[in-house]
Amino acid sequence: MPPARKKWGMAMNERLLLGRSIDTGSWVHKLDARSKITGMLLYVAIILLSTSWRSIGLVAVFSIVVMATTRIPLKYFIKAAKPLRYLMLFIFIVQALSVKEGEVLWSLGSFSLHAGGLRMGAFSVIRMLFLLTFTALLTFTTTPAKLNQGLEGVLAPLKKLRLSPDRITLMISIALRFIPTILDEAQIILKAQASRGADLKELPLKEKARMLVSLLVPVIASAFRRAQDLIYSMEARGFRMDAPRSRYHRLRWGAADTLFVAMFVVLGVAVALL
Repeated sequence: MPPARKKWGMAMNERLLLGRSIDTGSWVHKLDARSKITGMLLYVAIILLSTSWRSIGLVAVFSIVVMATTRIPLKYFIKAAKPLRYLMLFIFIVQALSVKEGEVLWSLGSFSLHAGGLRMGAFSVIRMLFLLTFTALLTFTTTPAKLNQGLEGVLAPLKKLRLSPDRITLMISIALRFIPTILDEAQIILKAQASRGADLKELPLKEKARMLVSLLVPVIASAFRRAQDLIYSMEARGFRMDAPRSRYHRLRWGAADTLFVAMFVVLGVAVALL
């Protein structure tokens, strides 16, 4: 592989963390996927219940300790939240300007900035930051195959409602697998346009918007073409939805899985009491 292409591929791997598993052999990696999915669902509920600085501080300590035990560098968890940094900034600004509590720090016409607004904005951003970084632990410590199998096990009760967990997990797995493919296709098209003199970095903001809109057409066409090829290949291999299948790897719930879920239950009780 040429050095330039290898370097570009490494850069893509550094930026693209969604759906990527990082195997370090930690105890979290060895847990049943169902216990990790259950733990993440409980964690989302705990974050929503955290309404004070004491409770969010307790959640922060718990999150950092668990993330550290995975032996995955914390910078990867922070990078997982980086794509939504502008959304977090928007939430902070809206909260800071809309909450009218505490001392007035700044005023301009109908706009005013209060101390309570700053605190509420910072609190909302911190909650969202931990929600994004900690839930990334699920994909970092679980391969896509085990994640789909665990999700299918968690959604198994839906069969009583005549819903198919197999269909839901298949859609999610295909969507996750298509994300890096579509991003890779977009990068190739951007580089092809740059080689023809249309470099996105050198264009003004208005031209950038037009170029990105024109980029959507080939990317969407490529995605539909790949989806059609995938359908043909699945049909050629005799794939049938909801057909009985055996499992090469079987999920096994152990004492460590019970302990993992119990940790979140204890954390939720502690947050509710604070």
